[in-house]
Amino acid sequence: MISGTVALVLVAALAACAPASGARTSAEATPENPLVLTLANNLDDDHVTSQALASFAEDVKRRSGGRVVVKIYGSGQLGAEPEVLGQLHEGIVDMTRTSAPGLATYAPGYHTFGLPYVFNSEQEFYEAMDSPQMAEYFRSTADEGFLGLTYYSSGARSFYTRNTPVRTPEDLRGMKIRVQDMRSQTDLVGGLGAAPVVMAFSDTYTSLQTGLIDGAESNETVLTESAHGEVSHAFSKTEHTRIPDVLVISTQTWERLAPADEQMLTDAARASTEQQKAAWAKTTEQAVAEAKAMGVEFITDVDTTAFRDASRPVVDRYARQYPEVAELLSVITAGKRGTP
Repeated sequence: MISGTVALVLVAALAACAPASGARTSAEATPENPLVLTLANNLDDDHVTSQALASFAEDVKRRSGGRVVVKIYGSGQLGAEPEVLGQLHEGIVDMTRTSAPGLATYAPGYHTFGLPYVFNSEQEFYEAMDSPQMAEYFRSTADEGFLGLTYYSSGARSFYTRNTPVRTPEDLRGMKIRVQDMRSQTDLVGGLGAAPVVMAFSDTYTSLQTGLIDGAESNETVLTESAHGEVSHAFSKTEHTRIPDVLVISTQTWERLAPADEQMLTDAARASTEQQKAAWAKTTEQAVAEAKAMGVEFITDVDTTAFRDASRPVVDRYARQYPEVAELLSVITAGKRGTP
């Protein structure tokens, strides 16, 4: 992650180069004078999803014959996700990869992806996310300033603790659990009887080490890639959320693309998702093996029915508060069942 000052300089430079109204379309671009699309990504370049984005960029160049070029600014070069989404709305950035709930600021339906047990298995997740209904939903936010091109898996999030296995909601009561700065996550953890602690991810290791917190929640890769397996020894497979990343494109940029290039970009994005699926599965498998060697115990006899029942009020509350959430829950249900 680079400094905020450098990020500001880069953003200012991009803003100066941002296309004005009536700028040329992709149909007018040539290999000698290509249409350059900026893509912001705050993940490290060696992350499995960053590698999928790199493949996407290469594929776009190949499919377009060099007329369209995707330039990736990785490792948070353009700032944190909320800042980049603002840049996307202003037309400074063309595309970005973001955690789906972060889009709820602009399209409340995206709160849905942060809610517990929306997907009960990996198979359900992929069925719903690959469905025509989800593709239609991704396109439905054009008036909010962006459209979804595709998604990437970030695995199933579970609770992991310093020492205490978590098999039922009662086991969480009174525990201090680090959560992301998302209301759905604080609502979930608080509703289960634990004390949600919002803190920077970079502070989580030390906080686990010193006992400032009792645990956190994430996917298995955090145990090895961030070494949390050194300071937490019980990973309980509650699999309470499956939060996708979404590759979004600015509506302003989308409208500058010829129809054939819209389809080309969509096809390249979907191809990168298929690549990322396989890579994510392999990465997770390796992380589990390495974490076990570090001494982490994986708790599989979790009462997921009890967790689902205990967290259901959170889902119901969001569905009542946001009609868009109720709508997307219906879309997901239809996608899982394969109904038209």
